[in-house]
Amino acid sequence: MDEKITSRENAKIKYACRLASSAAFRRSEGRFFAEGRKLCPELARGAQLETLFYTQTAMDRCPELADLPGEHYLVEDHVADKLADVGTHQGVFGVFRTPVHTMEEVKTGGRYLALEQVQDPGNVGTLLRSAAAFGFDGVILSQGCAGVYAPKTLRASMGAAVRIPVIETGEMPEAVAQLQAKGITCLAAALYRSQPLSAAKAGYPGGVCVVIGSEGQGLTDQTIAACDCTVRIPMTDRVESLNAGIAGSILLWHFRQEDL
Repeated sequence: MDEKITSRENAKIKYACRLASSAAFRRSEGRFFAEGRKLCPELARGAQLETLFYTQTAMDRCPELADLPGEHYLVEDHVADKLADVGTHQGVFGVFRTPVHTMEEVKTGGRYLALEQVQDPGNVGTLLRSAAAFGFDGVILSQGCAGVYAPKTLRASMGAAVRIPVIETGEMPEAVAQLQAKGITCLAAALYRSQPLSAAKAGYPGGVCVVIGSEGQGLTDQTIAACDCTVRIPMTDRVESLNAGIAGSILLWHFRQEDL
């Protein structure tokens, strides 16, 4: 039988809670925390699951949890309440080792999404999910973006955060230069001096990267200048703009893998 944890002050519980609440601690430890009956098994397909916590009710409903790797701990309900990020939880929690990816993995001919200072975790998670769905080869995040492994981002990504390489980098213009050095065409999503998306249908044999800016400010002038050209999504004047998650998903669909 798996070990039972009955105290909210247990060291493993306190460690997991700190991972959930602190981005700096996640980075220093190279680990992240997630919760959910569906999310934890999904994440275990792409990241190393080190520790699984579950309530008896969760195990009764999902006995397949017993087949997941790592150390397993049965926790009492009041302990699960401490682990939970939201009031109503599913009684399943995991500590995972964080995957590490770098710009050296970027390949000529690939499809990439780059995000500059997109701060909303829901938008970042949505875009990770869309990038994985449409066959992209990786996602590049500048400094200032919402954390990939923050609980809200993980929930929005539905496991895509570990199914597609995510590269966290510094300033976006430098990342654009590295992409271009590998023959990848970088397209800035912006309104000023832009061409409609329908005009950007030509193939990009060297690869393509769609670059999207923050919800409030869009891309910086320096990043727009660094990109090869600028594209926009045509729309009526009934709305001023689309949020980053929706606009990015439209762009990702447009440049999706051809055989989807």
